[in-house]
Amino acid sequence: MKLRIGHLSTFYHTAIILMDSPISTHADAGWRLFGTGPAIVDALEKKELDIAYIGLPPAIIGIHRGVPIKCVAGGHVEGTVMTGFNKYKGLAETDSLEEILNQFIGMKIGVPGKGSIHDLILQDCLQNCGLRQHIEVINYPWADLALEDLAKHRIEAAFGTPALAVAARHYADCKILYPPSKLWPDNPSYGILVSKPFLEEHRDTVAEFLKAHAKATELLRNDPRKAAAVISAKVGVVDQDFVLETLSVSPKYWAQITDAYKNCTIRLMLALKKLGYIEREIYADEIFDNSLTAGMGDY
Repeated sequence: MKLRIGHLSTFYHTAIILMDSPISTHADAGWRLFGTGPAIVDALEKKELDIAYIGLPPAIIGIHRGVPIKCVAGGHVEGTVMTGFNKYKGLAETDSLEEILNQFIGMKIGVPGKGSIHDLILQDCLQNCGLRQHIEVINYPWADLALEDLAKHRIEAAFGTPALAVAARHYADCKILYPPSKLWPDNPSYGILVSKPFLEEHRDTVAEFLKAHAKATELLRNDPRKAAAVISAKVGVVDQDFVLETLSVSPKYWAQITDAYKNCTIRLMLALKKLGYIEREIYADEIFDNSLTAGMGDY
């Protein structure tokens, strides 16, 4: 059996660590790269994937429209960061996010695809500061395109992953303007989503995958230098120090679905509804099934 897994290029997802590892005695893993979480949800809807790495907001949007998926494990929290050119005020100059965002009135801020967790957090911040009509948001089908537009000054700032922030610091004269720990604390950066029919028919295979995922998550948390070496060797285009710097921006990795993770997901769901991404509330039991991770310990 082929286990079809959708993933992103994000360094701190365990996908890159697991790609060359045997993760199931029941199936061979087939990995498929996507540009954004919403694109992965579309593939799950088309029954092209069994397991996927995605942020919870696009998953909730999918559940809202009837995609049969469940979040069966966590992975990382607080994976959205605001980056922009060094000339702008950041947290070192002011602790007011509104003051930071006000610098970009009449300008453009880049972010991955509409409905991604980064997009939702940006839109919520703009809404709370009364700036949704005053700052243009540019959504990208591939998150890496935001770096190119920063380097070419087509946008002045971006919301995205720690990897984007580190790359922007190295290649586009940028700095972190607002860190991930301040943008929606405990937000579910990504989780492991599984097709409900696949989960019902192949629980043993999913359980094996989650054990491998939990061990890789533990490696990211407890030995980031070793994890960075594995990731840089696999990716090939970035060195170990770059990956280690990325991992250090937001070093919160847990495979467990914690209460904080679940509660923040519900708050994000309410923000999705307030901003018009979904029409009704989606409840926790529609989103989560933590029966396979409950006995894994404190990962």
